[in-house]
Amino acid sequence: MEHGPSGGSTAMRRRSGVRGGARMECLEHDILCIIFSFLDVFDLVRCTAVCKSWNAVIRKSELLQVLYFKLRRDSGESTSSGQRKSMEFGLQEVAMKYHRLCLQRGRIDIHRWKAHSVGVDQCRMKMGLLLTGVGDKVMRLWSLDSYKCEEEYYIPDTASLVDFDFDESKIVGLLGSRVGIWTRNGKRSIFPSREGTFSKGLCVRYIDPDAVIGCEDGTARVFDMYSRTCSRIIKCALCLMHAGPVTCLALSDDELILSGSSLGSVSISDLASDQRVARLRSTDSAGIRTLCFNPCSHLVFAGTTVGYTYCWDLRTMKSLWETRISSNVLYSLSYLRSDNSTLAVGGIDGVLRVLNQNTGEVLSRCLIADERPISSTRNMHAFIEKKKGIRLPEDAEVDRIPRTCRPPITCLSVGMKKVVTAHNSKYIRMWKFNM
Repeated sequence: MEHGPSGGSTAMRRRSGVRGGARMECLEHDILCIIFSFLDVFDLVRCTAVCKSWNAVIRKSELLQVLYFKLRRDSGESTSSGQRKSMEFGLQEVAMKYHRLCLQRGRIDIHRWKAHSVGVDQCRMKMGLLLTGVGDKVMRLWSLDSYKCEEEYYIPDTASLVDFDFDESKIVGLLGSRVGIWTRNGKRSIFPSREGTFSKGLCVRYIDPDAVIGCEDGTARVFDMYSRTCSRIIKCALCLMHAGPVTCLALSDDELILSGSSLGSVSISDLASDQRVARLRSTDSAGIRTLCFNPCSHLVFAGTTVGYTYCWDLRTMKSLWETRISSNVLYSLSYLRSDNSTLAVGGIDGVLRVLNQNTGEVLSRCLIADERPISSTRNMHAFIEKKKGIRLPEDAEVDRIPRTCRPPITCLSVGMKKVVTAHNSKYIRMWKFNM
């Protein structure tokens, strides 16, 4: 038998080490189960996404199942009906219902921090991260939990950033008349001038491997991000995609390009055939300023330069509703992925509105309660001003409210029980909604 320096059996020590490791894992499992048992179902779902070990502990302990069936019983639904549904789908339903309730009726806490040294007017939120830019020579990626700037992406001195989007591996930006790609490890690639230039780009969206640029000349130009070439210029059969500039874009998973025109129409084109499929018309000729598509409900939403919001069903190509929610331009609209009920809209009047996706009804109008912060805190990453938000009554006149309580919302992005807004200023605001 093999012996180590102390004369004991190596094999015995190995078996002891294995048992010790197993006891430690068991101890960690038990402690985590106790901690997790104090959480509600929404925080517990968030914990499943932290790491594989936490996910395994939560699922093996069946804490989620217990909380989920308790929620169903409390809401008057039978346990048997809950068992017939998959738990994941049921939890998503519960989470979306709670998100909608918070946006419509919840308490509003607003956190503001200085994100740039000059004004920026764009923001994108995904995976608990926020990317801000346009106006500064740098884009910044923020953690929404700690307000820490995780990464910075610099813009060439010879170019101006117009628009951008990002995913877990890269940022794609429109730089004047070129396309730029920044990988999350910091490398930057600018398309060569002979391949990447066009008259003037106004907006960009992408689905790998294609980046689509909406242009001032009424076309949408498609670039292959890996070969770094312009693969095609999309026009309709008889004329350009739009007679006016393409001001906003949205892409569907089945390779449809939705483009908004400054002349008031939304064109739908097939990315594969390069042809226009249909045109969605509004009742007036006001320019389309912002556009988004919900793949879960197949609904297309648009905001105009005179305060109208429109909704069309992409399956029938017909209008579902239209409503004028402001007398001024609407800059941005967004929804939480998987949510088929609420739509957040912001514009020049500075009011954050929550709409019903299916009817266009304004569910809530939110703004800052007072220009003075109620408290301020400094963590190791940022100085955070905290304010309260309020909901306007239906008969309140927006124009009578001081502009300091409603700075123009140039862009917004929606997360679970929160909305992040940019205002063409140095500061970014996060609106937190809680019951």
